[in-house]
Amino acid sequence: MIRVLIADDSAFMRKILTDLFNKQSDFEVAGTARNGKEAIDKVKDLSPDLVTMDVNMPVMDGLNALAVIMEQQPTPVVMLSSLTQQGTEATVRALSLGAVDFISKAGGSISRLDAIEDELLEKCRNAAKAKVRKLAYTPQKKLAALSTPVPAVPVMKRVELPQRQGFKPGGVATPTPPSQNSGSPFGVRRVNPILQARGKPQPPAAGKVTPVMMSGVGNGAKKLVAIGTSTGGPQALQQVITRLPGNLPCGVVVVQHMPAGFTKALADRLDSISQVSVKEAEDGEMIKPGWVYIAPGSHHLRVKEEGSSRRIVLGQDPPVGNHRPAVNVMYDSVADIGKNLVAVIMTGMGCDGCEGMKKIKAAGGYSIAQDEPTCVVYGMPKAVVDAGLADEIKPVENIAQAIVEAVKR
Repeated sequence: MIRVLIADDSAFMRKILTDLFNKQSDFEVAGTARNGKEAIDKVKDLSPDLVTMDVNMPVMDGLNALAVIMEQQPTPVVMLSSLTQQGTEATVRALSLGAVDFISKAGGSISRLDAIEDELLEKCRNAAKAKVRKLAYTPQKKLAALSTPVPAVPVMKRVELPQRQGFKPGGVATPTPPSQNSGSPFGVRRVNPILQARGKPQPPAAGKVTPVMMSGVGNGAKKLVAIGTSTGGPQALQQVITRLPGNLPCGVVVVQHMPAGFTKALADRLDSISQVSVKEAEDGEMIKPGWVYIAPGSHHLRVKEEGSSRRIVLGQDPPVGNHRPAVNVMYDSVADIGKNLVAVIMTGMGCDGCEGMKKIKAAGGYSIAQDEPTCVVYGMPKAVVDAGLADEIKPVENIAQAIVEAVKR
């Protein structure tokens, strides 16, 4: 029996969600909450297996409540969010804070519950099985800052640097110490002169995360990194991408299972807290060193080699394994890169990526899998590990270091 706590300021929504869960043989409504503060208190008192959490609530909103729950008593949370720009940004922020999944409320409401009933129940059943860890990178005293509006990411002119953009032989300049007085919930990022030269802003980095230092490049300019992830991925990607050095000598492509409309918000958020540049991938663009390209929702991402360059190709051909974008599609397209490919498989349900990883390994590529203890759902990495395809198995906080070392080989 899955004991669920429903947190929503709407009495109507609390009732229809309560009725829905009570009709199921495997759910029991442990309680309801009218705002985030009540949700925190009831998580402590009731210890539910799962929380459904609205984003916008009075007294304390869903983001602040989620952050406190993940710090004090980690519990699987499914967020209910709108499809507006503000709603998608809040959802991505929630996933980065540790929410397992989310349900989109078309038009800002899920009063037409019948349209999403099956999806809601499936996501809640899956989320209840997820392993969630204590939030380690959001200081308690700064949680209130999470409720501030998400600022628009400024459009900055990128300056083309000679040779490998962003790479300085001999390594990156020594960063200045972070400020201790920032009001941001993510602390202050170390200033990187290379990023300033690009015109990239220097916003806060994620808490205690310190990017891996990269001195020397080895064969890195020839490499490509391909990352695949699903459930729990936004939080895992934040742990990895914010640790990548700004002078990474190769590009990174990412498939994160996520619907259209959310991947740009994810990319913008990661770009604002990372030393590498992060963007939603566009069809036909060339892959540049020091950049991370996230497949847009509802589009497969492939990489096409053109001489010494690599180009992104997006497509809306049918889903593969019920996924679009699919990790297997991306992996298939990069397998022929052979020894110059570093493939990473991280938290996610199912086995997407395993078949593609077989081709990558057969062609001489290098593979890194996230370990079980740090996965929200140990599905996709497990499939790769069980098939004997992982060269390294790492906790999420060590994956960036493993990527840098593999890129330099």
